[in-house]
Amino acid sequence: MHYVQPELPYQEAALEPAISAKTVHFHYGVHEKTYIENLNKLIVGTQFENEDLEDIIREADGPLYNNAAQAWNHIFYFFSLNPDGGGEPDGELRKAIDRDFGSFEEFKTKFVDAGAKLFGSGWVWLSKDSDGKLFITQESNAGNPIRSGLTPILTFDVWEHAYYLDYQNRRADALNALWQVVDWDIVCTRY
Repeated sequence: MHYVQPELPYQEAALEPAISAKTVHFHYGVHEKTYIENLNKLIVGTQFENEDLEDIIREADGPLYNNAAQAWNHIFYFFSLNPDGGGEPDGELRKAIDRDFGSFEEFKTKFVDAGAKLFGSGWVWLSKDSDGKLFITQESNAGNPIRSGLTPILTFDVWEHAYYLDYQNRRADALNALWQVVDWDIVCTRY
């Protein structure tokens, strides 16, 4: 299988001021492209050559896992954003957030705190288990909750390349700005 980087459904500058066009260009246009190119090279001749990304994430190790997970994580992240996003979730996801975190505001605080306190690079995730219970997890490097049997719902990237051009070392500010562009319609469908 040959993986292709999907085109973003918005222009590079569309997420400003939360994320600058320059950051989108380097983050999605350069970093994500490289993960997909590396993935395509690494799967040739392996048992994973014709597998879905989720299966590679569950089963592979080393550089193949890292590039597959990073390719998947970035697509999941960027396709959770929308220039017309923001606001709050509704429906079943909102009920689950209120049930498991107390309120949407409490959830946002805990989510940003988990991302801001993750040592080094990685991801902060909102995921659910098979019973619909929600979890906030920190994953280092290319980590993905699929590997733990959870279903990802939302992620924020806390690698420096995701925010450093716009926010320097102010990771919490970068994470808080993302609430302005979360596409809750898409995120809610994942629950």
